Amino acid sequence: MAEDCLVVTVDGPSGSGKGTLARLLAERLGFHWLDSGALYRVLALAALRRGLSLEDEAGLARLARGLDVRFEASGAGEPRVFLDGEDVTADLRTERCGAAASRVAALPAVRRALLDRQRAFCRPPGLVADGRDMGTVVFPEAPVKIFLDADLEERARRRYKQLKEQGIDANLRGLLDELAKRDERDRSRPVAPLRPAPDATVLDSTRMSIDEVLERALELVSRVQPQPR
Repeated sequence: MAEDCLVVTVDGPSGSGKGTLARLLAERLGFHWLDSGALYRVLALAALRRGLSLEDEAGLARLARGLDVRFEASGAGEPRVFLDGEDVTADLRTERCGAAASRVAALPAVRRALLDRQRAFCRPPGLVADGRDMGTVVFPEAPVKIFLDADLEERARRRYKQLKEQGIDANLRGLLDELAKRDERDRSRPVAPLRPAPDATVLDSTRMSIDEVLERALELVSRVQPQPR
């Protein structure tokens, strides 16, 4: 990790708000942003499009190493993600792609193949990285580590609202079941399971607004670096 690149990690389960927090935090700090989950989603989407089995660990690892993926900033909104030159941002947010990403992310060879690509996002002045193992595996020496959590029911409601706002049909009960299954997969996988790093600050966002969570995160960053005004 470069000495002139301050890393802030934001880990947590699906629907906890970690992506929104990481994006806003990077914006306020003037840092780069890594949505590590997007890399796994891109890989899952590429595998689904190629008809590659999600059980083919060696094949998925080869695909990950040669993945033609590009991220482009899009104003204040989420970055656009391109796979083989095609904008696949909307495709990555489907539940099918999310469930597939959770499966491929459990494969050790896949995680090793993407590790260096994730670390390469660390550039001055700093990086905010969100995912499930940013603070435990990818950036274990990061001086600021946040684990963002929320009740399962609240996370399902947030995901439901997000999908409806995007014009995507969704079922709340189905989302609740899928999130519960994804949590179990992520927490029980043998490699890089979802859990807070020993030195992470755990924030429960169930009854907090995003502004409250952001201010708490900025407070944690200010302990190692003065906040920009």
